[in-house]
Amino acid sequence: MQIGVPKEIKKMENRVGLVPASVRELVHHGHKVLIETGAGAGIGIDDAAYKKAGAKIAPDAAAVFKKADMIVKVKEPQAVECRMLRPGQVLFTYLHLAADKDQTLGLTKSGCIGIAYETVTDARGGLPLLAPMSEVAGRMAVQVGAHCLEKAQGGSGVLLGGVPGVPAAKVTIIGGGVVGTNAARMAMGLEAAVTVIDKSIHRLYELDLQFGAKLNTRYSTVDAIEELVTSSDLVIGAVLVPGAAAPRLVTRAMLKQMRPGSVVVDVAIDQGGCFETSHATTHDKPTYVVDGVVHYCVANMPGGVARTSAFALNNATLPFVLALANKGYRKALADDVHLRRGLNIHTGKVTYQAVAEALKMRYQPAEEALGL
Repeated sequence: MQIGVPKEIKKMENRVGLVPASVRELVHHGHKVLIETGAGAGIGIDDAAYKKAGAKIAPDAAAVFKKADMIVKVKEPQAVECRMLRPGQVLFTYLHLAADKDQTLGLTKSGCIGIAYETVTDARGGLPLLAPMSEVAGRMAVQVGAHCLEKAQGGSGVLLGGVPGVPAAKVTIIGGGVVGTNAARMAMGLEAAVTVIDKSIHRLYELDLQFGAKLNTRYSTVDAIEELVTSSDLVIGAVLVPGAAAPRLVTRAMLKQMRPGSVVVDVAIDQGGCFETSHATTHDKPTYVVDGVVHYCVANMPGGVARTSAFALNNATLPFVLALANKGYRKALADDVHLRRGLNIHTGKVTYQAVAEALKMRYQPAEEALGL
């Protein structure tokens, strides 16, 4: 199979779909890889490294899209990229369609096969291609939240861990999944007073076993969210409904009760955000203020640490890229129900129910689309 990797063009996105080690593995299995020139520059990898791994270098994105049977990316295709996709071409990347009707319409119009990293599952009920970036985002959330609390950044001037004789900052994390767990780990490492809210008693039990008395846990209710949010210095939104828009759990009325200079970090912004006042920002202008509360809502947080993120993502995606290349997309999806759950778009139809419901579009089950 001819596999193509264009350079990412979304603003401030420096990750790359395949690193040289992944290219070498694909070439070893008999496939051809075409890399757009400069695709790896953002993480310090030059064209020579890709050539050494066995790839060919294309002069521009148009050449990659024209020749490739499968496009492997990181971020969702931008409008100009959607127009370069063709019927039957496989696109394997993050899509986050539930909050993006324009992209969904662009993909359906192209006739491509859109397989989304974020809805591929595993036998344990996890999201293996979302997990590595969720780990990065969770750890970054505390790092950027601590920075935003500094007075010069518009924050209240609170140090997360406090000092002897001065209390630590209060950190509330909404959601106890991969993002929330990694955020809690980092915040506790900085000696903040941390509480995780989740609607799963079983998950709260697991967190209690993992972290013990250093972590406070609360069952998620409107009352609990309001109580904890309004008394916190830093609130991290870490909720996820796979493939669907994030629920707006924190209202503007709650935020108005926070101390001026408090900070919210909305990791769920890729799926629309979980704070009523959230809207997507970028790494060059990451924050804005509403009612005295600093909002950090960067839509591709792991892109801020692009080198770490690119290698972590490749570790997770490579087995699936190999399966799609070795078998062809139809057999790969037929053989693996977990990979099949990644199918969001198939030749003009929406094949992921949560996306269709969020965007009020017609839904066709993946099995029906594939003739299974």
